[in-house]
Amino acid sequence: MNNCQADIISKNTKNNTLQNAMSDKPVDGQTGTSNPSASAVKVTPDQQIPVKNISPIKIHKPDADKQDHYTPRSHVYVRQVKGSLETFRRFFGGFFILLFAGLPWLQFGGHQAILFDLEAQRFHIFGMTLWPQDLTLLAWIFIISAFALFVVTTFAGRVWCGFMCPQTTWTYMFIWFEHKIEGPRNKRIKLDQRNMDFDKFWRKSLKHLCWFLVALVTSLTFVGYFVPIDRLFAEFFTLQSGFWVSFWVLFFTFCTYGNAGWMREIMCTHICPYARFQSAMFDADTFTVAYDAKRGEKRGPRGRKMSQQKIQEKGLGDCIDCNLCVQVCPTGIDIRNGLQYECINCGACVDACNGVMDKMGYAKNLISFTSEHRLQGKFTKILRPKLVGYVVVLSVMVGLLALEVATRVPLEVDIIRDRNALYRETFDGLVENVYTLKILNKSQQAFTYQVSVSGLPGHKFIGDTEIRVRGSEVFTLPVSVAIDPYELDERVTDIRIQVQAVEDQSIKVSQPSKFLYR
Repeated sequence: MNNCQADIISKNTKNNTLQNAMSDKPVDGQTGTSNPSASAVKVTPDQQIPVKNISPIKIHKPDADKQDHYTPRSHVYVRQVKGSLETFRRFFGGFFILLFAGLPWLQFGGHQAILFDLEAQRFHIFGMTLWPQDLTLLAWIFIISAFALFVVTTFAGRVWCGFMCPQTTWTYMFIWFEHKIEGPRNKRIKLDQRNMDFDKFWRKSLKHLCWFLVALVTSLTFVGYFVPIDRLFAEFFTLQSGFWVSFWVLFFTFCTYGNAGWMREIMCTHICPYARFQSAMFDADTFTVAYDAKRGEKRGPRGRKMSQQKIQEKGLGDCIDCNLCVQVCPTGIDIRNGLQYECINCGACVDACNGVMDKMGYAKNLISFTSEHRLQGKFTKILRPKLVGYVVVLSVMVGLLALEVATRVPLEVDIIRDRNALYRETFDGLVENVYTLKILNKSQQAFTYQVSVSGLPGHKFIGDTEIRVRGSEVFTLPVSVAIDPYELDERVTDIRIQVQAVEDQSIKVSQPSKFLYR
């Protein structure tokens, strides 16, 4: 017998001894029968491994009698709901729709107040014009918007999607047309199950016509942020608009029609990236739409007149399993299954459940905007490190953006030296350098500018010293600077060319350049 076999026999002997000790009955290693001669090993309670008794989790399977003959993922028939959150969402959505539709029509200083002119490479925002050189301002705006979304999500969950997102707003608008033309949810389901007849044909045709008209007006309004909107509407409906303008109007029309009319919740659950990374911003103190399982379980139907004693005997919670919270959900989920990435925090299920609780005479907020800690009976911390950190960073960035806007000079000057000759000598014996000034008036009003040179005593300035530049215009000014060569101490002299507005002395730009000789 080698050492390896001896080790195996030793381990087997130890295992048999341990099994005998745990079973409290010695067992013969060869036959498996009780060995009366072996001494029994007793195990005291403190030597036993504690085992936690876990009761099985009850999974609520769908009731076949309550299931409709359609696949929720293929089409979600949203039921209309009334309540305080729904009223607030409609008001909020209506306000932003009016803001979106009205801003392009505002006039400021004789021109469109907000116009993102991509062809001319300039953005007009009321009295401010942003050029490609102002890209940092746009970057700050996008970064601040992202951090503002982080703050809102950390505090109140995915409320951007439920109350402010254009996808949700336009989807609810399209559902409103469905409800008015095809009827409530049950009628829409039956209408889709029917064979085509005249009643179904005209209802479907009218609904899609309304969808298309809303999508067309939406697209024209959106394109009106990039093309002068008054000219856009006139030229489009008289078939005089250019190819690319017509293309983008029709493109965004079909995008709006497809997204809000057909794709709907697919945009929220499968395409939008926000649904995927939102969980990284959630914590146990984030307010989200949630179902109070301790109060609601076990679910079960009952009459409004059922006594509290009988309800307790049956072990029922407050949830009557009416399924309204699922029917009103625009993404077709059951909030009672816990937090899901498909939930957009629109609060429709909250209003539906509160309406049922009112009718049953129960307390409201079985489904509510609450936090995980509150559902566990703990205190919800509003001011917590992550949220405070987001707010501090957001405040700093807003302050930096405001500082950059306040210190922004609506003037830019580029100096281009003559590349054909570094210098030239005139008939008067002077040394002359030629420059081309590109003066950009970044404001929306005309200014008169004075041009001067410093750093070269005794020089002679050849060219216009005062020019008039219209708003958003690039003015090209060729100038020359000449000097007696005996006045020069070095071959290269540093000079500065300054351009200053006559109407506003604070608007000035001074750019460095070189005066060369030999």
